Amino acid sequence: MTTGRNPWRALAGHVLLGVAAAVIAGFPAPAWGQAAGGDEVTFSRDIAPILQRSCQRCHRPDSLAPMSLIDYEEVRPWARAIKHRTGLRDKPGVMPPWYIEKDIGIQRFKDDPSLSDREIAMIAAWADNGAPQGDPADLPPPLAFIDVDEWEIGEPDLILSSPSFTVEADQPDWWGSIGEVPTGLTEDRYVAAMEYKEVTESREGATRNTVGGLFVVHHATLGVTDPSPDPNEDDPLAPLRRWPTHEVGRNADFFDPKAGKIMKAGSSLVFDSMHLHANGARTRAHLNVGFKFHPVGYQPTRKWVRMSFGNGVDLDIEAMDANQVMEAHYVLPENALITIFEPHMHAPGVRMCMDAIYGITVETLNCAGYDHSWVRVYNYEDDVAPLLPKGTILRITGYFNNSPSNPNVPDPRNWSGGGHRSVDQMFINLMRGVFLTDEEFAEELARRREALDLAEGATVIGCPLCGIEDWMADAAAEQQ
Repeated sequence: MTTGRNPWRALAGHVLLGVAAAVIAGFPAPAWGQAAGGDEVTFSRDIAPILQRSCQRCHRPDSLAPMSLIDYEEVRPWARAIKHRTGLRDKPGVMPPWYIEKDIGIQRFKDDPSLSDREIAMIAAWADNGAPQGDPADLPPPLAFIDVDEWEIGEPDLILSSPSFTVEADQPDWWGSIGEVPTGLTEDRYVAAMEYKEVTESREGATRNTVGGLFVVHHATLGVTDPSPDPNEDDPLAPLRRWPTHEVGRNADFFDPKAGKIMKAGSSLVFDSMHLHANGARTRAHLNVGFKFHPVGYQPTRKWVRMSFGNGVDLDIEAMDANQVMEAHYVLPENALITIFEPHMHAPGVRMCMDAIYGITVETLNCAGYDHSWVRVYNYEDDVAPLLPKGTILRITGYFNNSPSNPNVPDPRNWSGGGHRSVDQMFINLMRGVFLTDEEFAEELARRREALDLAEGATVIGCPLCGIEDWMADAAAEQQ
């Protein structure tokens, strides 16, 4: 059961024992990317493996990207563009679209497609040297991809479709509710994973040759009704439980195995806030939402929590200013395991950092660039996900560029404030995780300490108490 004890005083008693810096390292450069000493970098031996791992999932026929990057003949014309895009690293427009800054904060994420400094340098050297093909015998075996209609979560147990909507070729952005859809469930089920897909029913005219040209949904919030809410529930939104938001470029959502999310019998999906935009062609479409269930009889032992925070109505983005900064704060009401970092901004947004403030310590958990054309969800690996005690202050800092140097801004001469349209502003961390009792928190600390092989008194980014072997006993002693 959670108490009012102060873990920071317990932490302070251990600082003098010594601090062992534990660096969360990125993935090592894979051996298949190495060119022999003195050899020129070639497509077949060095570049093709990088494209397979980090690019071809989207850059293939009938997928999201505007060009295929499977074989040499397809890739060669784009060599200079590939050098430029990969060289952007964490800035808007980078390819692959992964904006985590690699010189600060936690660096281990699930399904991270980003390139190492060495791989970026190899691509640049290859392009600058005329993009040689090399020996075709050096090519790795081609990849087998899932079909664009297949699901990352596997075949869903339930697929529900939103009401259809039509967006004219050049209409202004639209946002609002498009209604609800019954789930058809006759018994309560717990969801293990979910995934969105935008489905185009018809298209009249030519779309714009961009990522946005393939879609008309920028984002869609989703609620699931609760036909029999708990009368003792202190959450005023309990009758409409919030679920992960769909965004352009979003990957599938996998919930903590111990914190499945309930979908009750007789419930409905509510698409209460859709943001639609024109793509150059008159388009009729809908969203499909796929759900994977836990087995019948499953009961969660933890509660999935949406910990979103940020600024809304008080945003004030001045015209013709490339360097504007905003802050927002959130105090953890319980011990927490944060599983997802998800920056969400609008067109002028270019960067977001998240800091954890505990006691007298201020620590940057992550900084990430932001590109309004391609939103990313960052799923922490299990052994590095922030594990923070009750009372920790989380601070997000947003950086905005409302000037001609930001190509996402249609007219930087305009002031803008909070709102749903792309020309309005948002500054939110759509963070998620689970709250933990003191006992669960202590168990998670012990598991993390063993997994990372931490010595007594050691510290690690995002887990200030991991080096305290008996946190609960120390915290109790501090209260006496």
